[in-house]
Amino acid sequence: MDPRTAPPKPQPFALEEASATHLAQAMAEGLISAEMLVADYTARIEAVDRNGPRLNSVIELNLDAPAIAARLDVERRAGKLRGPMHGLPVLLKDNIATGDRMSTSGGSLALDGVRAVRDAHLVERLREAGAVILGKTNLSEWANIRSTRSTSGWSGRGGLTRNPYALDRSTSGSSSGTGAAMAASLAALGVGTETNGSIVSPASINGLVGLKPTIGRISRDGVIPISHTQDTAGPMTRSVADAALLYDAMRGPDPADPVTTTAAAVAAGLAPDRPGLEGVRLGVARDYFTGFDEADAVIEEAIAALRAQGAVVVDDIGLPAVDYREAQLCMLLHELKHDLGLWLRRFAPQARVHSLADVIAFNQAQREREMPYFSQELFERAQALGDLDTPAYRDALAACARGARANGLDAVIARHRLNAVIAPTAGPAWLIDPIVGDNFRGGFSTPAAAAGYPHLTVPAGFVRGLPLGLSFVGPAFSERRLLAYGLAFEQATRHRRPPQYRPRTVPF
Repeated sequence: MDPRTAPPKPQPFALEEASATHLAQAMAEGLISAEMLVADYTARIEAVDRNGPRLNSVIELNLDAPAIAARLDVERRAGKLRGPMHGLPVLLKDNIATGDRMSTSGGSLALDGVRAVRDAHLVERLREAGAVILGKTNLSEWANIRSTRSTSGWSGRGGLTRNPYALDRSTSGSSSGTGAAMAASLAALGVGTETNGSIVSPASINGLVGLKPTIGRISRDGVIPISHTQDTAGPMTRSVADAALLYDAMRGPDPADPVTTTAAAVAAGLAPDRPGLEGVRLGVARDYFTGFDEADAVIEEAIAALRAQGAVVVDDIGLPAVDYREAQLCMLLHELKHDLGLWLRRFAPQARVHSLADVIAFNQAQREREMPYFSQELFERAQALGDLDTPAYRDALAACARGARANGLDAVIARHRLNAVIAPTAGPAWLIDPIVGDNFRGGFSTPAAAAGYPHLTVPAGFVRGLPLGLSFVGPAFSERRLLAYGLAFEQATRHRRPPQYRPRTVPF
């Protein structure tokens, strides 16, 4: 698609911006059915994703979704309700295993057509809760760990996903397809995954709420891995209430992921420890502002809104800038080499690739299709590393924990007696550039990602029509409180707006 030509805008859609909580209530009242929702969202995907603006965000539709929805409608009429998710269509990032007719590919042609042997744990939980898996979303291939010059939202299998706010701008990644699809109202709910920024950055850039949970809240079982230290799935939605609904459905202990069995139990829902933001101590991490005056001005207005809601804002808390990036990359690459082979053997034993070395060889053999824009130097660097018992890996792991926790978030939270740390999630979306790759302007994902702590982003406003997000980061297992703070901010500001599908933002 040439973004210089204006594609037709989508026709009015009855479910545009409809919240999952509203749709659940409408089903309870008999106004709509799960089967109707699947049909309506499928038609919307055809009109917006594959025609019209052609966002290219949904990599595959679940052919069984209509029949699943029909069965759930029968259950509802019989008085058998599985919970508040009953009948709601959900899109999953295509690195989350589904034991059905859909592929689980990570966007790679090496896994095109490969069906996982079973559902990921989080998918099991969603199905048990009554969700309808509507389809899979495109992503930055292999969750953006292949190259330093990658173009977010591009995969060999899925092509390029475009930003619905401006078709010449990046979706960010790696949960690019989920971000674009949810912004364009292609499903009720969406699931992304994050190792470092892959939920919160595309959520911010696509005007969404995104929650990266504490490591251990949602099982990593079945998610194509980068790092067992930092990987997690999480919700990407159009409202905080919807994010809480989806988070509650996915979280829970799983013997296949032992870290989840040690997480403290927590009540479901949004009920805060105290009402709203009154008296909540929020620390501003000024070293993570973007340096772009228009974007930072939006965040200053957000801080003023928090103060107006009664929050105690502690300005410039001195959270150190990240000085452990090389250690983090070293750790991630060690774990990638180890963890990817395990996933391939457990979930895709019939695939043509069984290890990272096999994937590298496949990409080399399919260079024209798999590497037309960027290479795989990070894969090759990972393959050359040793195992998880090497001093280099252990030192890198310790350096990340020390930098992100002991000398980072733990220190400033304790020193200033904070409930959460706030900062801009990222800058506005950058122009798509397949030659140079992504051009980030600031980002606040690394401290929470490296620490394994929860990170919530909520729409904070716009810069020239491009969304920005405000981040709330807290200590381990503080998701419920962060969601409450985000809800209060959302209700006070109402910054979420649907996209306009501008063909281009460069006027020449």
